[in-house]
Amino acid sequence: MKTIASELFKEFREHSVSEFFRRNAAMLGYTGKIRSLTTVIHEGVTNSIDAAEESGVLPNIFVAIKRANDSPEHFKAVIEDNASGIPEEYIPDVFGKMLAGTKLHRHMQQRGQQGIGISGGVMFAQMTSGKPARVTTSVGNGEIVQAEVMIDVDKNEGKILDKEKSNGDWRGTRVELEVKDVTYIRSRYGPFNYLRMTAIANPHAQIGFVEPDGTLTVFERATDKVPERPKSMPIHPWGIMSDDLLVLAKHTKSRTIAGFLVAELSRVTKGKVEEIRKLSGVDMNKRPSGLTWEDAEKIVSTFKQIKFMAPPTEGLRQIGAADIESGMRQILKPEFVCASTRPPKVYRGGLPFIVEAGVAFGGSAGKSVEGEAEGEGAETGGLDLIRFANRAPLIFDQGGCAITAAVRSIDWRRYGVDIATAPVTLFVNVVSAYVPYTSAGKQSIADEPEVFAEIRSAIMDVARELRHYLYRKIRTKEKQQRAGIFEQYLPVIARKAAHLAGTEVPDVGKLIEKVAGVKVGGGKETPEEG
Repeated sequence: MKTIASELFKEFREHSVSEFFRRNAAMLGYTGKIRSLTTVIHEGVTNSIDAAEESGVLPNIFVAIKRANDSPEHFKAVIEDNASGIPEEYIPDVFGKMLAGTKLHRHMQQRGQQGIGISGGVMFAQMTSGKPARVTTSVGNGEIVQAEVMIDVDKNEGKILDKEKSNGDWRGTRVELEVKDVTYIRSRYGPFNYLRMTAIANPHAQIGFVEPDGTLTVFERATDKVPERPKSMPIHPWGIMSDDLLVLAKHTKSRTIAGFLVAELSRVTKGKVEEIRKLSGVDMNKRPSGLTWEDAEKIVSTFKQIKFMAPPTEGLRQIGAADIESGMRQILKPEFVCASTRPPKVYRGGLPFIVEAGVAFGGSAGKSVEGEAEGEGAETGGLDLIRFANRAPLIFDQGGCAITAAVRSIDWRRYGVDIATAPVTLFVNVVSAYVPYTSAGKQSIADEPEVFAEIRSAIMDVARELRHYLYRKIRTKEKQQRAGIFEQYLPVIARKAAHLAGTEVPDVGKLIEKVAGVKVGGGKETPEEG
């Protein structure tokens, strides 16, 4: 048996994160020819908008997809922004190292969270074309660096193959990725619709897009206000586990467990620390480094018995109802639009989140783009659901998402909407520092009970407003039809009656207006946008 075990373990070796994701690229969204190209664009644009916002500037994003040669499945993807750029020494890590970045360790709302995104795009380009990513970025002091970056998969490291420096007043970052075995189609699941959705949820961004045939589309910004930067939030006691507490204890600068709990967790005061001491029996004067697993379990168990204030939400930045409406008007040109932002709530006991919803009717609202993309099924006509998490579009994996489940749970007939034919676009955005994604691809939200209930409530909020509008619209149409009948027959009756009575023909216009409730002679009432 010992010999067999030795033989089996001859092949035992450690694998890097990059190698794991190279072999399992589908986990990051690189599956199918249309989806893979959209995922490349998504990762680049997500980073660009985040970077611009953190720099305090209105995002100007430029995206181009160009044919690399005569092959129908070989493209060059370009994403450029106007943010502050990247310090030269961080270029290899940003584009060539997975699980490295500025986001994972900060407890605040961000589009990207894991430090995989753009390095995953570089890896996909490298896998399919064998070509490095070409990065151009401003590094400060008027200096611009151009570098070719590839990933050393075995070591999970970025390697600079070539680098040039120049001077200029340009500011930002430009990434060029050459990818093969992908397809560009202007479909529901392609880059065009992804950018269109991004523009709706980010009305402060201007996005220019050049398609492979040279067509230029500019999604203009609908507001000139840069969103306020979210702040990093301490973890709430109700949302922490024993292991989390031990990890925080290793890195704290506090000298006692009491000081550590007050400094590192939200809503913990000296008074609460005394309650924790009495209920848990843990010595609050011990050094945090001396915290044992047993101590941590006792403290976490005690947290659940104590009343704390709700978690802070300064790390969350919702779009806001007014900006959602502006974004939907700018892109969809609807006849009616309304939006709602729900109050902050928590899931899993202490993780804060906010749900926003918007609805648009008429104009370009509804499913206007036919999609055949890989396993998703063709979708034409009727209600168009557009899903977002922290303003980033969720294009794929719609079937397994809590947002989709919430939409399906609603009886739309109560709101006067036939979801099979109505020209309606429904917008839902989930905001959280800890969005419960179902996978590393970040395209679907898990069915957490509290999140599901809030999504459902937000949708019903805007559905009620749509119902009021549709009712007024129907009522106005009925008045106009009634007026048409009176206009057609009442003058004839008046003339006949006047002839028989031997009198002048009366003016029946005012009578028609009074009975029908509309002006005679083409004037129309229109339902107000509620």
